[in-house]
Formats: sequence, structure tokens, C-alpha cells
Amino acid sequence: MIKLTFCLRRLPHLSREEFQRYWREQHAPLVAEHARTLGILRYVQAHTGHDALNAAMQASRGGPEAYDGVAELWFESEEAMAANTSEAAIKAGAELLEDEKKFIDLANSPLWFSDEYAVVG
Repeated sequence: MIKLTFCLRRLPHLSREEFQRYWREQHAPLVAEHARTLGILRYVQAHTGHDALNAAMQASRGGPEAYDGVAELWFESEEAMAANTSEAAIKAGAELLEDEKKFIDLANSPLWFSDEYAVVG
């Protein structure tokens, strides 16, 4: 299993509430629509909230401002992803990227693939 983690920052003209509403109500159904085509086994959105708790945690560590949210997507394997070069998959990926450009500051939203190692739970 391979996991994609995408730390999202919103476009400057959007409030956090507008960003999260669009992400949850518009983008999430689009991901769900294309999940089978793209080989997405699981998709989770973590929406930033709890501002007072976040501020205290950041202050205690000298950390940067929180992301507006984190998307997590699981796939079978790197090999399965590499083999998924169908026209439908390419079209679905392009459609998701075009939608992301409507609400995500892509240049300031890092993403990476990783392997998970459960420690607790």
C-alpha cells in the first residue's frame, strides 16, 4: 500500500470556510467519481479547525501557520499506479488537477508519497 499526503493551502482570495466548503462539497464528490479509474482505495480529508488549540500548539513549538487541510489518498502500490496509463485515468487526473486550481494554492501545497508504519492502533 502506498499513500499520497497533500498538505493544502487555500488560494488567497478564499476564506478558510469557503475553501473547506468547496473542497468538501465540490471536489470530494469528483474524487469519489474517479476513484475506481485512478485506483484510489481510500480518500480522507482532514479540515483544519480548533484555532485556539492550534495557536497554543504552534506557540509551544515555534511552528509555522497550519495548513488549511490535509488530503490523504491510498493506492495499491507504486507499480499499480505506474501501470494505470489508460486514457480514462489520464483524463480523470487532468480533471481533478483543473478543479484543484480553483481552490488550492498549488505552489504552496506540498505533496508526497510514503509508506505508513503504524505505531499505535
